[in-house]
Order: sequence, then structure tokens, then C-alpha cells
Amino acid sequence: MAQQNNGTELHGTPKPLWLLAEITYRCPLHCAFCYNPTDYVTHTQNELSTEQWIKVLREARKMGALQLGISGGEPLLRDDIEAIVAEAGSLGYYSNLITSGVGLTEKRIAEFKRGGLDHIQLSMHDITKEINNFITDTNTFELKKKVAAMIKAYDYPMVLNVVIHRYNIEHIGEILEMAEAIGADYVELANTQYYGWSLINRAQLMPSKEQLEKAEAITNQFRKRVGNKMKVFFVVPDYYATRPKKCMNGWGQVFMIVTANGDVLPCHSARSLPGLTFPNVREAESLEWIWNESPAFNKYRGDGWMKEPCRSCPEKEKDLGGCRCQAYLLAGDAEGADPVCTKSPYRHLIDEAIEEAKNPKIAAQPIIFRTDKNSKKLLEGELRERAQAFHALP
Repeated sequence: MAQQNNGTELHGTPKPLWLLAEITYRCPLHCAFCYNPTDYVTHTQNELSTEQWIKVLREARKMGALQLGISGGEPLLRDDIEAIVAEAGSLGYYSNLITSGVGLTEKRIAEFKRGGLDHIQLSMHDITKEINNFITDTNTFELKKKVAAMIKAYDYPMVLNVVIHRYNIEHIGEILEMAEAIGADYVELANTQYYGWSLINRAQLMPSKEQLEKAEAITNQFRKRVGNKMKVFFVVPDYYATRPKKCMNGWGQVFMIVTANGDVLPCHSARSLPGLTFPNVREAESLEWIWNESPAFNKYRGDGWMKEPCRSCPEKEKDLGGCRCQAYLLAGDAEGADPVCTKSPYRHLIDEAIEEAKNPKIAAQPIIFRTDKNSKKLLEGELRERAQAFHALP
């Protein structure tokens, strides 16, 4: 029986219905908003083998996992991805490949179809070659259009993910028109969430509230025009909200990540939290033990860990105090109220970040891209010091 961090039993520990397999952190793109760890280079040397991934898929399926995301980095950099997809198909997962499109060929997509892959989500970045290539630090604009056509030709649902930020938010209408032109069935307009590399580049990426409201209005107009022909999801950024989201539907409630090197996490940024050791599938008794019994997965289940004002808040069941990683990364308090909440004693940090993004001296600072070189520098503290210096500008 799983326990909360205050020692009380949790009856009916939930099942990990959604498994995200981050099969590699290697990636040909260097996106300025990447949520992968800023020290990702330390996690690229010891990836799980094909056999280890197959064992993970089988164990998670026995535990009740239904939906599988296959992501990275760029998952197509794994030579064995066809075998992983085929195993997922044989186990009965609803599987989704999350990709930049780099590395997708006719031969590979045909193998995915035979292997039972249900869904391919393609990242798009802008309607212009200039912005696409700048924000990813690559030359991939034409490639993405070819990949979109290939996905459509193989009768997959056309699913596009577009991360929205200051550099492309003014193009939202044209982005939606492009999606319609290539036959998209689903479009996720994912306003940047500030973790990993996007937190480092926050002041340069964050749009204004006015830009956000205009973009949402244009999206709603587009929805009315296309009706049921296309589903459009508009993910609002936390910073302009007054209440936090229930992070991943709650810590250890439905979502589980197995990372490239085998660490098992309840959310994308959990490794940033202090004092927690996340089990690794190579060493743990089983994936089931990790989910049900490990101290890390039980740390923020229930509400025994909460401080005020969350503990007595009548809305705590809606948001469970918000995101633990955001509370720690911004306020240094992993058990505190998410700073997004207007009831949080740390809300001023969000307001200051919004004002910082308006400062032209800060917003004009160069973007720091996700590269091996910059990852190593960040580990040495150079980029962190640089980011702190930005805050000192008037």
C-alpha cells in the first residue's frame, strides 16, 4: 500500500495510464524553448538498450498503462525505434510518436504503419523559414513540410504541435491557415511553459498579455470558421493565470516518464527538485515498485505535504497546490504554493518576470540554445551567472 509523505495510507493507488518513453535526449535541433534538462548532455551517454525498453513497455502495460508517448530529444535518432514501436503495437498501447520529423523516411514510416503506430505528432515552428530556422538553430523548414506530406500520405491523423512564443505569436492566424492547408486534423498551440532551456530564455521568449489575448481571439475566430474539420487546442501559459494547473493531473496520479537513461519520473522537470532520488529501472525491483512504493513517487501524493495557504485552501482539490518544480525553480520552495497562484506568497516573482520580459535591454539579450557546448557551460555555472546578471539590469 502506497503512503503519503506524512505516513498515512493512500487507498487505491492510481494507475499510470499514460507512459512517456523519452528514448533519447540526442536531438539535431537546438530549440530555445526545449523542456529537456539543461544538463541533458550528462544523460546521453547511457541510454537504455532495446531489450530494456521492451521490458519497460511490458511492465507498464501490466500495470494498466494504455497510452504511450515515444519522444526525446529526437526519437528517430534511435536505430531500434521500429522494434520499440512494434512491441508497443503487440502489447495494445495507443502509441504516439512525438518528432521534429528529422530522420523520418518512407521506409521508416512504412515500418511504423506495419508495427501498429497509431499517431505521429509533428512539431512545427512558424510559417517563415527565418523564424523556424532561428528558433531551432537549424535549417529544417523545408524538411518539415515534406514530412507533413508524408504523414498525410500514410493516412495518419495530421497532428501538429506549435510552441508559441514572442517570435511567432503574431503569426498565429497564418500558422493556423498553414495547418488547414496541409490537412491538419489536430493543432496544439502550446504557449511556452518555462522549464529547462525556456526558463533560461524566458525574458526573450515571453509574449505580452496583449499579444496573448489577441492570439487567443484569432484562434477562437478560426475555430468558428473551420468547425469540426480541425480540432485546435490553445494551451495558455501559467504566468498570465491567477490559479495554477493541477500539474500532470497530480503527482504520481496518471502520468509516468521513463527517461533515456532509465530514471523514472512523475513529471518532466522532477529531477530539478532537491532531496529526491528517482529510481532507475536498471536497479529497482520493478516498475510497479517504483510507482507504488518508492519515496519519490509518494512524496507529493495526497495533501499531507502541503503548507499554508494550500493546506486550508478550498481550491486545493482543483490544483493540488500547482507545480512543485515551478515552486522550487522560481521560489526555492518545493513545498510552497505555486507562484502562479495569487494566494501564493511568491506571486511577486511571476509579476516581476512579466515586467522583466517587457524590459528591452533584457529581452534583447541573445538566445541561449540547447547545444552540447552550452549544456556543459551551464553545468559549470557560466550561463546561470549570465542569467542572474540579466536580472540586475535596470
